[in-house]
Amino acid sequence: MQLETLPLKGINKSKIFIPILIIFVCIALDQWIKVYVKTHFTLNEMRNVFGHWFQLYFIENEGMAFGITWGGKAGKLFLTGFRLAVSCFGAWYLWNNIRKGAPMGLLISISLIMAGALGNIIDSVFYGVIFKERNLYDGGWFMGHVVDMFYAPIIEGHFPAWFPIWKNESFTFFSPIWNGADACITVGVFLIILGQKKFFTPPLKHFEANQAANAQIDSIQQPLDTPE
Repeated sequence: MQLETLPLKGINKSKIFIPILIIFVCIALDQWIKVYVKTHFTLNEMRNVFGHWFQLYFIENEGMAFGITWGGKAGKLFLTGFRLAVSCFGAWYLWNNIRKGAPMGLLISISLIMAGALGNIIDSVFYGVIFKERNLYDGGWFMGHVVDMFYAPIIEGHFPAWFPIWKNESFTFFSPIWNGADACITVGVFLIILGQKKFFTPPLKHFEANQAANAQIDSIQQPLDTPE
């Protein structure tokens, strides 16, 4: 059972202000750390933050989250276009849920995903031009590489000799290098999975009100039984 769309005057203002604030703050922080790393680190430079467990490791990638690449220049353009499409859909979906009075937790989750998508879009669209003199790749509009820097090799070791397939090979957990935008997307998706029952189930009062209204309509429509 779906929630009814609220008129603009009936929308809780905090459900507009808080998602917008989250999007702007997350994008600002993401871009601040990216610009700092881009202008103060050399490519592949690594600096410890919390010992060996958490480091700033400057890399750039032209593809997806966590340093994954795909499809060369054509794949790059496709991914940028896909991010733009996801962001447009996300903006519509966020506003639609705001107008339906959706739980704040769902609005926050959508806002985090949108902020992450937009953060990496900025890299892809603008960094190939803004940092043209610093880049070690052929840039241009929509051809910028995404800046990644967070590296958390919490566990490093070797698989034992008896382990199938990867015996005696080294491993690192967690090996991907990521950025703030990736973290926003991951947290947003995790929150939606964690709270899906609450987020996508209408409040009980709406359910009860609709049930009562339906029962009243049914009672009017049904012919009255009269004794013979």
